[in-house]
Amino acid sequence: MPSTFILVHGAWSGRYAWAVVQPLLKQAGHRVVAFDLPAHGDDVTPAAGLTLSSYVQATIRRIEAEAGPVVLVGHSLAGMIISQVAELISHRISRLVYLCAYLPADGQSAFDFRDADSLLPPNLVVAPDQQTATIQPAAIVPIFAADCPLAVQELVVARHRPEPLAPFQQRVMLTAANFGQVPKFYVETQHDVGISTRLQRQMLLANGSVADVVALDCGHSPFFAQPEALVSVLTGL
Repeated sequence: MPSTFILVHGAWSGRYAWAVVQPLLKQAGHRVVAFDLPAHGDDVTPAAGLTLSSYVQATIRRIEAEAGPVVLVGHSLAGMIISQVAELISHRISRLVYLCAYLPADGQSAFDFRDADSLLPPNLVVAPDQQTATIQPAAIVPIFAADCPLAVQELVVARHRPEPLAPFQQRVMLTAANFGQVPKFYVETQHDVGISTRLQRQMLLANGSVADVVALDCGHSPFFAQPEALVSVLTGL
């Protein structure tokens, strides 16, 4: 049966992340909405003052523009976003899909997850004002596109821009009555050094409420590395 997919990109990214997946989902008969979070992609919102709530409200606006319940897909940092959205408007979401994403419990922030196997922490370059961070240029491709075509590797380097840090610090507020009632699915990436595979599995064990887990044989950007496989997973959940 056709669904409406709302695709939420992760940190240091934009709606361009879904450029291959979006038309494939449409060809399968689904409605698909992808958008730039504030201060990402082509969005010109200043990074100063943005919080996780800014991303949550931007996502809610997209959902509320649709006619019925949606499948809400969140990549990477967007796991925090879709979790808080589900808490606030659980009745509008048919299921949550975490794509190699943070899977938080109530009261957690993205900074609470310790990930010794990730290449992100040692390659983070924080701006002098502490508002944003970039990634060391030499680490961008290894983190986001090591198993992707050359054109994609060039794209992620060219589109890299400072990432607001405050959204990583804000804690989600989740309840069993709202967030807990939305069906959840997880797409694990088996060679991930962004949010490492080890951390993904730790979060799944700690959460315990995910209905199904599907593993893809790729790194942190399955929408570029294995778009057809990803679409098959999304349409099969």
